[in-house]
Amino acid sequence: MKPSYLKAETGGRDRWTVSYVDVLTILLIFFIAVAAKLPAVANPPQPVAAAAPEPAPVVKQPLEEARETLEKAGLEARLEERGLVVSLPQAILFAAGDDRISDDAQPVIAQIVEVIETMPNHVVLCGHADSKPIHNRRFKSNWELSAARGLRLLELLTSKYGIEESRLTVSSDGANRPVASNETPDGRAVNRRVEIVIEK
Repeated sequence: MKPSYLKAETGGRDRWTVSYVDVLTILLIFFIAVAAKLPAVANPPQPVAAAAPEPAPVVKQPLEEARETLEKAGLEARLEERGLVVSLPQAILFAAGDDRISDDAQPVIAQIVEVIETMPNHVVLCGHADSKPIHNRRFKSNWELSAARGLRLLELLTSKYGIEESRLTVSSDGANRPVASNETPDGRAVNRRVEIVIEK
């Protein structure tokens, strides 16, 4: 008979695996029980949509704002390549064949001055005439009459309204830049005008 220490062990060596499997089973049952007690999420969180960027405010150019202001006052104003052009018919400013500014024109000129004072732009005062020749004691041609009318307007803007003379230029186009036909009285009346150009 062999001594006990020489006999082969039967089954005692793997006994620990039974305990290990038992622990794993208990843990599995525990996690299943915990998961069963968790409340179901009724409304899962939705991804937050990025807020749409607000449109950038429309910034109007100073000359565009000036045009709208003058049009609201009932004046003809248009934007051209050279700048904002305010066209004043001769009938508003002057008597026929004369360069003296009428008193009735003062409110109109004051409205234009309010716009000019809001910006530093250079201003051109350009006289225009129709094609009908003029001969009187003061003026020998439409060129002289147109230039004189621009000059009278310059004197008024500087003396009464305080516009700096360095900001103003006087020019005369005579009958060379008509905007209507000179063949009709109405067309000639439209061509007799002074344009106040607020340059870009």
